[in-house]
Amino acid sequence: MRVGIIGVGCSKFGRRDDVTIQELSYEAVKEALDDAGLSRNDVDISVVGSVNTRGYELMPAVPVNEYCGFAGKGPIRVEAACATGAAAVYTAYTSIASKMADVAIAIGVEKMTEVDTATSLAIGGRGGNYLWEFHQYGTTFPAYYAMHASAHMAKYGTTEEQLAKVAVKAHRNAAKNPKAHFRKEISVEDVLNSRYITYPLKLYDCSPISDGSSAAILASEEKIRELGIDDVVWIESVGYASDTSNMTRRESFVGLKATVLAREMAYRRAGIEGPIKEFDIATVHDCFTIAEIMAYEDLGFCRKGEGGRLIESGETDLGGKIPVNTFGGLKAKGHPLAATGVAMVYEIVKQLRGEARELQVDLKNYRGLLHNVGGTGHFAYVMVLRR
Repeated sequence: MRVGIIGVGCSKFGRRDDVTIQELSYEAVKEALDDAGLSRNDVDISVVGSVNTRGYELMPAVPVNEYCGFAGKGPIRVEAACATGAAAVYTAYTSIASKMADVAIAIGVEKMTEVDTATSLAIGGRGGNYLWEFHQYGTTFPAYYAMHASAHMAKYGTTEEQLAKVAVKAHRNAAKNPKAHFRKEISVEDVLNSRYITYPLKLYDCSPISDGSSAAILASEEKIRELGIDDVVWIESVGYASDTSNMTRRESFVGLKATVLAREMAYRRAGIEGPIKEFDIATVHDCFTIAEIMAYEDLGFCRKGEGGRLIESGETDLGGKIPVNTFGGLKAKGHPLAATGVAMVYEIVKQLRGEARELQVDLKNYRGLLHNVGGTGHFAYVMVLRR
């Protein structure tokens, strides 16, 4: 059964002291319902994704569901660290594909600024193996990706300047995105002169701690025909994978095995062989600048070790062969953990519909790629979307 996306919504990302987690969720939900031309009664099931890093609502799915008008529609709560948003969309997708629902909404929401930075970093460090890596050694989220960066630089000669170019591209795009956390352009020198967080990653190599919400409404092909909706973005294929919780059991630090496995599944199901020619737009998980460079390679945009040269080539910029993270990515648009994956759906849908305004890409294949990672490659989802 084919499943399509018929409505999307996204809040403003950033520090959102002006709203509760329920109110923040509703911003995205209302936009998605209006976009689909549906009422809350048209939705059969609600899937709420939230990591909820020790906020005041420790179990937010029920209050979010009630506030948004979906009491009695579930809810299901999912959690897959930074890939929680993609997990919510996947759960909504499978509920329809299995014929358990006709219309489903996936909601990703996070209020990360309710805790201090040290607590947020500590929670991120628990994304892997708590007793061995975090409890024994205090490994934080930036430290995990710093290991990847150091390994990639040592093996392939990737430079700090190449990492900086990822951040510059992200901020340049986010400056034109009214919903982005950081709407200011930066230079390579700004990145290189920012303070180290965990060598070789500097402050401007890291995504921010953000609040935000996003929502996507999915429906079966039969329901879409019944509703008379013509302009639909279809979920063409989904790939998913995971890896060991303990980093010492990984085969390599120069990429993410979970991404490669999820990519292989998604591409195989969509019949894709040469990805850089197949996609008009890609969203990749750039929680740190090295993550985007590794994603280029793990997703097959270039050969292993060539990610740094790909960012230098400009081919992932607007106007390039494969524009990546056109709305600013996690790096500058923001990274409210559970909202991220659903916000990627929002971005691709807007692009494939030709609704991205100043950030619009040229459309040839009307096909987009979503790549959402949880933890340090502990989860990975890859989705192919097509209009």
